[in-house]
Parts: sequence; C-alpha cells; structure tokens
Amino acid sequence: MTQQAAGEHRSKKHAYTVGPLAGAPPPEVVEILARHVGKRDSLISVLQEIQAKFGYLPERPLRYAAHGLGIPLSRVYGVATFYNQFRFAASGKHIIRTCRGTACHVSGSPDILAALKAHLGVGEDQTTSDGLFTLQTVACMGCCSLAPVITVDDDTFGRITPQSAIEAIEKVRGEEPRVPA
Repeated sequence: MTQQAAGEHRSKKHAYTVGPLAGAPPPEVVEILARHVGKRDSLISVLQEIQAKFGYLPERPLRYAAHGLGIPLSRVYGVATFYNQFRFAASGKHIIRTCRGTACHVSGSPDILAALKAHLGVGEDQTTSDGLFTLQTVACMGCCSLAPVITVDDDTFGRITPQSAIEAIEKVRGEEPRVPA
C-alpha cells in the first residue's frame, strides 16, 4: 500500500447514526447532570437522583450519566451493582421485604418466603405481573425480638406466619382502588 493510499485509509471516518448516545438525553437527566458538572465524585448522588426520578436505573440515563461525568460506563455499573439500594428494573407499587437474619430464619422466615413466592407467583427481586408487588429479601431488619418479620412498604409485621403474611398482602391488595373493567 502506498503512503497516500494508507493516509487516505486513515483519514476516513465512520459516521454512526445510531448508538448508545444517539439523540438528546432525557430532560430529567440533563437537569440532574447540570447540578453535578465536573464533579466526578458525585456518581452516587447522580445515581440516587436518577433512581428517584425514574424509580429505577434505566440504561439510557446511565449512559448519559457516564458521559456527562466523564467516567467509564463500567464504573457506573460497578458502583450501582455494589450498593443494594440501586435497582435496574422498575419495582411494584408495594415492596414486600422478608428478613433473612438469623433470628427470623430460625423462627420460620424460609417458610414465609416460600408461601409469599407461591401466593404472588414471583421469585425474589421480582414484580407481580400486575405491577402491584415486588418481593425482596434483606439480610436483617433489626427487629429480632419480633422474629420472623416482613415489611410491606413502611408497615412492619412481626411474629408472622405464612398465613398471616398472605393475609397482610391481601389486605394491601384490597385497599387498592378498583379499576373499572
């Protein structure tokens, strides 16, 4: 290959019309990033704000966050997966948490979790098809004297049984507004 031919080859540029950052970022993300311009150490704050806005961490806003903060996308995902406060899928309207701590475990929390899974038809960290409930487990809720424990949103249910856990869930379901058919 001649020098001219080689130079021509190197000078060609590829125009990508579709890519991870094709198009303008969502206005919500622009607003969030504007508060953190030039602050590479604000990643956790940015992730918290994105999750507060969307309810979880969607891929596209994360790509814009990485670009806007000038950090690799792998670092964004590394931080987001390290902390259990961050979610990559939308949660249900109501969050059910079952304790897996030692006191709860020996008091029957595995049976409660199994009953909730069967009743709701979901696994851990999954949301019911109607979007009403997300089932999660936590290492400890700090309510050992009430073991076993579950929470539904901000309500704590102690000394619960598989049947009373299902009853608590159904009470919440019954309080939901009815959608006309």
